[in-house]
Amino acid sequence: MTFIRPEARAAVAQWREALVGGVVLLLGLWWASGFGVMKWLGIGLVAVGAVLIVSGLQRGRFRIGKGGPGVVQVDEGEVAYFGPLNGGSVAIRSLSRVVLDGRSQPAVWALYQPGQAPLQIPVNAEGSDTLFDAFASLEGIRTEHMLAKLKATPDQPVVIWAKSDPRLH
Repeated sequence: MTFIRPEARAAVAQWREALVGGVVLLLGLWWASGFGVMKWLGIGLVAVGAVLIVSGLQRGRFRIGKGGPGVVQVDEGEVAYFGPLNGGSVAIRSLSRVVLDGRSQPAVWALYQPGQAPLQIPVNAEGSDTLFDAFASLEGIRTEHMLAKLKATPDQPVVIWAKSDPRLH
């Protein structure tokens, strides 16, 4: 028997990092109002809480639901997708492009790797929230651009990130 509505539980799960950041920030403010060492620890906690809130808000915006087809796993620099009709894996360091394709329902992430067919992952596949960290590790990715396009669900493929080729510079 649970006393928390499923909708409330889902909202807390979606924004959990930001909520933890808020608690850390409040604790830091309380300690910063003191004296001596506690004051300096409090100031440090305020900074940590602010960082947790900002990153938590980004992660919360990236989580757009569950229950989609398939399962995503990110392990040791490898993204794997196990879907009902297709699947595969791609090494994060060998990615050449990340594309958000909103033409299908639900929208899919298309991960391109040279010499391979793109790995298409529904944005609401189980475990797709782990893609945030994988994408954040890509050099030069614009996180806010990615989150804005994800919210807008474009009706055509949008390149979220592309590897810059040093031979072109």
